[in-house]
Amino acid sequence: MPQNPLTLFVDHQFTSPYAMSVYVTLREKGIPFVTERLDLGEQQHQQTAYRQQSLTARVPTLVHEGFALSESSAISEYLEEVFAPPTFAAAYPQDVQQRARARQVQAWLRSDLMPLRSERGTDTVFIQPTTTPLSATALQTADKLFRVAEQLLPAGASHLFGNWCIADTDLALMLMRLVANGDVVPERLKTYATQQWQRPSVQHWVQQPRT
Repeated sequence: MPQNPLTLFVDHQFTSPYAMSVYVTLREKGIPFVTERLDLGEQQHQQTAYRQQSLTARVPTLVHEGFALSESSAISEYLEEVFAPPTFAAAYPQDVQQRARARQVQAWLRSDLMPLRSERGTDTVFIQPTTTPLSATALQTADKLFRVAEQLLPAGASHLFGNWCIADTDLALMLMRLVANGDVVPERLKTYATQQWQRPSVQHWVQQPRT
């Protein structure tokens, strides 16, 4: 175990899906860490000291033994290498092709599905659901999400790759943007997302105070 806790910079309302991804990775691995909240509305992430540390001036940023790293998937991959299995719990599949697929899922969720991310922001998951119907474009985007998720998730499976990995959490959050707002989601995917949502590491994030 590291002697000094790592520091994870997150948004002050704990709504960033990217900060959540790293937070869950740390919790799953059992690595001691402390969180530092930044009020993005007050532009605290644009302060000179933070910009110099983060490089991209975004959350999350992880600081470990003087090394600062931003961008969530890069952080989780770093944690997987530094706090590697079997000493620490795995955040990625051990099979090289499954690990590549998990990284593909993460990259896709971060770069696509913008209409869905825009109309079902994570504030509607963690703070206040919305009653605004999805636009036609967002509905088409949701159908794409369902198609890919159903192709990825084996029949009757609770995880994408046999055991939990961080891509499960990322995919579940994307689905929860719809589930939490009462939108229509295929039952198999709704069950999968709801099960993933109950993991202690995820619930620890969900139950954070948001003021």
